[in-house]
Amino acid sequence: MANSTTTTLASLISPIVQEALFTANERSVMRGIVKNFTVPMNAGKVAQVPVYPVVTAQDLSEGTTMAGTNADVAVTTTTKNLTLGEVGVMTHLTDMIRDTSEQDVISHLGKVFGEAIATKMDADLIALFTGFSTEQGPGAAAELTIADMFKSAAHLKTANAPGEYFAVLHPKQVYAVKSALTNTFTGVAATDIGNEAYRNGFVGQIAGINVIESSNVSVDGSGDAIGGVFSMEAIGVAMQNDLTIEIERDAALRADKFVATARYGVGELVDAYGVKLTSDATL
Repeated sequence: MANSTTTTLASLISPIVQEALFTANERSVMRGIVKNFTVPMNAGKVAQVPVYPVVTAQDLSEGTTMAGTNADVAVTTTTKNLTLGEVGVMTHLTDMIRDTSEQDVISHLGKVFGEAIATKMDADLIALFTGFSTEQGPGAAAELTIADMFKSAAHLKTANAPGEYFAVLHPKQVYAVKSALTNTFTGVAATDIGNEAYRNGFVGQIAGINVIESSNVSVDGSGDAIGGVFSMEAIGVAMQNDLTIEIERDAALRADKFVATARYGVGELVDAYGVKLTSDATL
């Protein structure tokens, strides 16, 4: 049996981190469709994000100076706080498994860790849907309809929500919509989708909304789920480090302890830029 030394342990870090980061980025649906912020090290636990108001331009006359009570518009920002927290996963890799496995165990560990972090981040961001004050879904025990999607789009457009619109729904929520649409929705080839996970979860475009299904949308004991339709500016995630992996030797166990952690904070930025969709999530 091969012995683990400081040198051999260090050589495991690079491949496992690369695989974990790649998997986390590919499997995360939410991170690519919300507002991202980077928090420098030693900058505190709270990321203060400024939210700017909507201002109105006035008509002007040639050769005259802007005047009147509305000439000088006060641009006053509000601040949203995204508090950083840690998430992590740990496992032991025994010498026996590492030295006898025919598979690339280190690469597989990186994939498992990356999926775990991506799933946790998506779940934390999706949990913010319940905080949207506007409900556009049919309610508990009722199936989601195409009309609900159009109402959601109308709400966001009325609120002047900027950018692309996204819907993240449980697969059993969106099933009724897909059945009703049959083949009438815009196909994946007609959209600009950024990564493989995004493509795998992409349903289509309805009323200008990019519809994505994700099992990270939770279903309650009554078989109902709360999805969300939102602009990218509605929700934010503040990252301080994507993913950190450390290895600790446990000689008595004849194993290496792998610990993966990430540090981030999530929060709602502009309530009017998102709506929640409560509906039945059973087949």
